[in-house]
Amino acid sequence: MPRIISVGTAVPAHEITQNEAKKFAYTLFKDKFKDINRLISIFDHTQIAKRHFCVPMDWFDINHSFEEKNTIYIKNAIELSKKAINNALNNTDLTSEDIDHIIFVSSTGISTPSIDAFLFNEPDLRFNQHIKRSPIWGLGCAGGAVGLSRGFEYTKAFPKQIALVIALEIGELAFQRNDLSKSNLVATSLFGDGAAAVIIVGDEVKKTPQKNELRIISSFSTIWKNSLNVMGWDVKNDGLQVIFSRDIPTIIKNQLKPNIVEFLAKHDLKIADLDFFILHPGGVKVIEAYQEALEIPTEKLKITKEVLYEYGNMSSPTVLFCLKENLDICNCDNKGNGILLALGPGFSSEALLLKKE
Repeated sequence: MPRIISVGTAVPAHEITQNEAKKFAYTLFKDKFKDINRLISIFDHTQIAKRHFCVPMDWFDINHSFEEKNTIYIKNAIELSKKAINNALNNTDLTSEDIDHIIFVSSTGISTPSIDAFLFNEPDLRFNQHIKRSPIWGLGCAGGAVGLSRGFEYTKAFPKQIALVIALEIGELAFQRNDLSKSNLVATSLFGDGAAAVIIVGDEVKKTPQKNELRIISSFSTIWKNSLNVMGWDVKNDGLQVIFSRDIPTIIKNQLKPNIVEFLAKHDLKIADLDFFILHPGGVKVIEAYQEALEIPTEKLKITKEVLYEYGNMSSPTVLFCLKENLDICNCDNKGNGILLALGPGFSSEALLLKKE
C-alpha cells in the first residue's frame, strides 16, 4: 500500500493572539448586538491561543476589494506552499524532480493558471516538465483529507510514482467588515492561515524508507443530501462571505458514527480497534462532537487539541498539521490502525484508514 513518508508545514509571519482578535471583534460588533458582552466570550472558550495571518491586524481596519484580496492570496499561496514543500522534501532523500504528480488543494482564492503552475515556475523548485497536476477547489475543511485520498489512489494505481499533496488556505482574506452576522463573529474567532505538503510514495518507489511512515489502507468519501447550506462561501462583490452553520456539531453527532462504522466494517474493524485518531479540529464544539460520536478517549485527542490551540482552524491544511504531529511521534501508543477524518462543504466527509508499523 502507498506510504505517507513526510509532511511539511508553513505559516505566515503575522502572529495574532486570541486576545488581540477579541478586542478587534468587540470594537467592530459592539453596536450590532445588545448582548455583545455575552457573545464576545466565544473568544475565551475557543481553546485557541493564537493564529497566523498573511496581513497585519490593522489591515482589517478598512474594506478591501476582491481584486486586492485575491492578489494577496496568490502571492502568499506561492510563498507558503513553497516553504511547506521544501520542509517536506528536507525530511527525505527526494528532490522536487522526483515528484510525478502535484495535487493542489485550496478554497480561499482564485488563480488561473492554478497555483501549482506558479510553483512549477519557481526557480528553486525544479519539477519535471511532464509532471501531472490536479488542482482541486471548493472542498473547504475537507480538502486536505480529500487531497490525501486522491494521492493514495494515484500511487496505488502507479506504484513506482510519487505524489505531492499541497493544502493551502489564506482564510482571513474572506473577512468582510460589513458582515455583522453571528456567523462572521464566530468565524473571526476561529480561522487562520497555513499550508501543508505531504509526500506519498507507491510501493515500488526505491527510496530510503523513513523512520516514521504511515501506510494508507483505504479511503471513504461521503456526501449528504440537503445540506448545501451547512458550510461554504457566498460570493459577494467584495469577496467570499463565510457560510458556517451552528448545526455542524449536531450533524456530526447524528451522522458520523454510522458513517465510520460502515467504513471500518469493510476492513473487518470496529471503532474500538482504532489506536489513533487524526481529526480536523474545526473548533472546540466540533472536537467534542467527534469525541461523543466516536467515543474517543480524551488522551487520543491530544494532538488535535494542540494544533487548534497553536494555529486555530486553517481549513484544509489543519488536519495535515495533525498528521505531521502524529507522524513525528514514535512510540508504541501511536502504532497500529488509525483514522484521519475531516468534514467540509457539501456537507461531506472524507476518511482514510491508516496503519503505523
